[in-house]
Order: sequence, then structure tokens, then C-alpha cells
Amino acid sequence: MKKVQIIGRRLLDEVSSLARTASRRRKNYNFHATEGDSSHRLLNAIEPDSYIQPHRHLEATKDETLIVVRGRIGLVFFDADGALLEKVLLTPAGEAVGVNIPHGVYHTLLALEPGSVFFEAKAGPYAPLTPEEKAPWAPAEGEPQTASRLAQWRQLFA
Repeated sequence: MKKVQIIGRRLLDEVSSLARTASRRRKNYNFHATEGDSSHRLLNAIEPDSYIQPHRHLEATKDETLIVVRGRIGLVFFDADGALLEKVLLTPAGEAVGVNIPHGVYHTLLALEPGSVFFEAKAGPYAPLTPEEKAPWAPAEGEPQTASRLAQWRQLFA
């Protein structure tokens, strides 16, 4: 029999601790067994200085659902030219606790406080983002402009 996994403070603290020391300042905790599984379910811990390049998932099966379990997450949606379409604040006890993002929609998210964690579900298998899925109008991870872009998006939630 497979082991039951409890999602509680201990697990959230563990994955948040790993995110704080990770070079990308975020860390996944997967509940699915392999990257080839047809259903991916994971916790994603993210720190405020982690930059996620705006992207979209082009495969029709790659809608994704996010539910915040701790902290505050800002989610930003863009059109194909990079213009802001919508922003939403996700908090565990707020007006919005989660979102379902249809495939093809450009989006990014940012942690608005340390120790933020969300649950993510989407279809597998895992496939790295293709160049066509990454927003050409936004800096890539590791580029010097990422800090200013994060600051700009953070102001949307000030």
C-alpha cells in the first residue's frame, strides 16, 4: 500500500526551507511518482525574489490549476504583446484562493511574502517550456532586468 502524505505545517516548512536555499528561490514537492505521469500534482514554494518569466502552455491538455495554501501570491495575465490583462491576489483566506489557467494564456506569478506555497495540478507528462511558450517581450530568468520587472509587478499589488 502506498503511503498517505499529509499536507501540513511540517511539509510546508520543509519545502519553503528548500526554496529559500535554492538558486531559483523556489522548490517543487511532487506528489506524482515520475515526470512521465499523466497527472502532475505538486506543492510549489516560492520566495519573493524568485522570477518566473511570463509564459503560456500551448498544448490543449496543459490547463493548470493553482491553489494558495500559505502566504500571498500575485498572479498577472498578459496579452500576446505583453499588455496587462488582469491581476489577482491569491491568499488562503482571501477573496481568491486559487485559479484555473487555460492553455494559451500568458501568465506569471510572484510571491508577495516569504514562505508562500501553492498547490498545482496539471496534465503530464512534464515537458520543458518551448521558445514559443516563453514571452518574447519579457526578460528570461537570470537576465539583469528581472529584478526591475519583479519590482514593477510587485507594485500592482501594493
